[in-house]
Amino acid sequence: MNPVAQELYQRIRREGAIDGKVIKVDRFLNHMVDPVLMDKLGAELYDRFAERKIDKIITVESSGIMIAQAIAGHFGVPFIYAKKKRPLTMQEFYAASSYSFTKQESTTLYVSQEVLLPRERLLFADDFFAAGSTCKAIEQIIEQAGATLVGMAVIINKSDRRDIESILTMDDLEPG
Repeated sequence: MNPVAQELYQRIRREGAIDGKVIKVDRFLNHMVDPVLMDKLGAELYDRFAERKIDKIITVESSGIMIAQAIAGHFGVPFIYAKKKRPLTMQEFYAASSYSFTKQESTTLYVSQEVLLPRERLLFADDFFAAGSTCKAIEQIIEQAGATLVGMAVIINKSDRRDIESILTMDDLEPG
């Protein structure tokens, strides 16, 4: 386990909790945020994609915003977050539906056509990857735009998928 993963692991053990696939990290990642830790996580995920051409980072409001901003800062590119409610100012948009297992509800995600352009190369970033519903919706939005998904970067991968770059996986968090 690299030093950043080790630090995150220790923070989860000290300040969070793990109950099956539910990982409580709201004291330092997704309710109250430690900006120094977030920057380290962003730098680590940036390193894994540094050799690829990335035009923008894309995520979903709200928990993905912090890691998307951290990664985008290291790339020196903007980040986009899909909105869960379409503002009146958003006239032309891409949209897709996502189901949140944490909240037990379906949500439509919206991205303005003004910020996501054809042929752009995007990196999807989020705090967790669980069942993949959010990522699937983002993939649909990127496809609607005629853009390209270059990769996926998350802080914690709770799935069995190994094509997603993450700091920790469920295997790392299981005792033993």
